[in-house]
Amino acid sequence: MRPEKANIVSDLSEKLKRSPFVLVTDYQRMKVGDFGELRNRLAPVGAEVHVVKNNFLKRAMTDSGFPDVGDKLVGQTAVVTGEKDVAPVAKIFKTFATEFKVAVLKIGFVDRAVLSAAELETLAELPPREVLQARLLGLFFSPATRLVRLLNEPGAALARLLNAKAHKEEKPAEAMA
Repeated sequence: MRPEKANIVSDLSEKLKRSPFVLVTDYQRMKVGDFGELRNRLAPVGAEVHVVKNNFLKRAMTDSGFPDVGDKLVGQTAVVTGEKDVAPVAKIFKTFATEFKVAVLKIGFVDRAVLSAAELETLAELPPREVLQARLLGLFFSPATRLVRLLNEPGAALARLLNAKAHKEEKPAEAMA
């Protein structure tokens, strides 16, 4: 392999190693302006999209320890990598593919595990990570909150009873005056 090609494979391999996810998409029939729009949408969530030759991607994936998915790497291929969470990126792809009718996801990897296009679609429908974390935290605190309410209820019921009795005694005294 020529040195410039080896450098391309080496750079791509480094990007794949650093990224917690890799999405492979078919960009056939995508115009330059559409590709630029996709890049602009991915930038705020910390993702990059690069057009790569299938042979280069196969070599880089092998060098990076990815499973062999050479049968999926056909046609015009672009690869998406990033430093953050994959869910917002999948959501952007889903929206983009719906709007422009291009850029169909072929396959994805999250922590080196292979995800099908259907699994990526499901991932795109998940709420943001912060919302999921808040829900999980709420689930953890829910039993403790219920326990506190349960333990607090007898005292609160007694306080309401005494308060009602005090108001009941005040009303006859007011009626006499």
